[in-house]
Amino acid sequence: MWTEAAKSRAHQSAYRSQEHLPPPATQLRRIRPTSALKAPPPSSRAAPPRPATALRPDQQNVRVLPKPLPGYRWIRQFLALCCYALLLMPGFIQVLYYYFFSSQVHRSVVYGEQPRNRLDLYIPAGTRGLKPVVAFVTGGAWIIGYKGWGALLGRRLAERGILVACIDYRNFPQGTIGDMVEDVSQGISFVCNNIASYGGDPERIYLVGQSAGAHIAACTLVNQAIRECGEDTSTWSVAQLKAYFGISGGYNLLNLVDHFHRRGLYRSVFLSIMEGEESLRKFSPEVMVKDVAVRSAVSLLPRIILFHGTSDCSMPSAESEAFLDALQQRGAKADLFLYEGKTHTDLFLQDPLRGGRDKMLEEIVAVIQNDDPGASAQHLAVPIARRLVPEFMLRLAGRVSPF
Repeated sequence: MWTEAAKSRAHQSAYRSQEHLPPPATQLRRIRPTSALKAPPPSSRAAPPRPATALRPDQQNVRVLPKPLPGYRWIRQFLALCCYALLLMPGFIQVLYYYFFSSQVHRSVVYGEQPRNRLDLYIPAGTRGLKPVVAFVTGGAWIIGYKGWGALLGRRLAERGILVACIDYRNFPQGTIGDMVEDVSQGISFVCNNIASYGGDPERIYLVGQSAGAHIAACTLVNQAIRECGEDTSTWSVAQLKAYFGISGGYNLLNLVDHFHRRGLYRSVFLSIMEGEESLRKFSPEVMVKDVAVRSAVSLLPRIILFHGTSDCSMPSAESEAFLDALQQRGAKADLFLYEGKTHTDLFLQDPLRGGRDKMLEEIVAVIQNDDPGASAQHLAVPIARRLVPEFMLRLAGRVSPF
């Protein structure tokens, strides 16, 4: 049996050893909504403590705010969109009238078997000979894209003697990104093989994409180049395209998942659109061109020209800058035009609605005219575009824009 002195020494040793024990696991800070930290009512039984998890470096010293209510961001974005559309309504009404009643617009030309396999043609008036062609892929967050969104661009380019084909495609949930790329590829094939019957020049075809449409068009272009390096049986070739213009596009989905989640396009929805997290690389043009295995495919790409506003919150301009670097490192011919202070919709909507000189449109037209110097005189004869929306309404729309 232990003596009293031995028991006393044992208790003192145990007490001293507790001073060196690590703190209990429940003392580690965990990231969770503040509502989860409220004490349970006295009448309820306390739940057992959850196992502690280690904090990532980016979670250190972060103030945790309550999680917003489900759908809160979408409701806020929807209300902002309504205000934005209302302020631009004077211009939209004029464009809609042109879209539905102008004899220059041929709507819903069928190019495939799917219900959304339709395209709109904007045919220049009073011009002779075959016209240069722009195949345009509209944006819409892969969810609300529609060929009619290209009416303003189609009108402006048609005024300068350029035939425009706005390609429609399946949106989510009707289709996923693979279906969208397939539809756009079929639309480009139709333009390449049939545009001559509408007065277009099959030797001067240019591809243009805006926002999500820029991403889809870039995926289509890179995928087609990769197929042509193998045993390709497609009905069109990247060699038939003189250049690709990407307006406010995103080209690396790996960098955009969290960004879109914060903007209201939640991670689960976005990954469903992109066919799962494992497919993000496959549908990221920037990642694809960096792959050593597709080096020969990059050499087939036409000239690529990117446009982006530096104040774009929907699709950061860093996307275009990184894509430019990746293309140039692989030897592709690529250029980037950054517009200081311009937002996601300034280049595509507000600036054309403002009238006067449109810098981005002039850059596109200049590239097209370089392939046909004889068209320069015709371009100079085109009157300056008139204003469609008062300036104060454009400024207010820019302030409330959800984009």
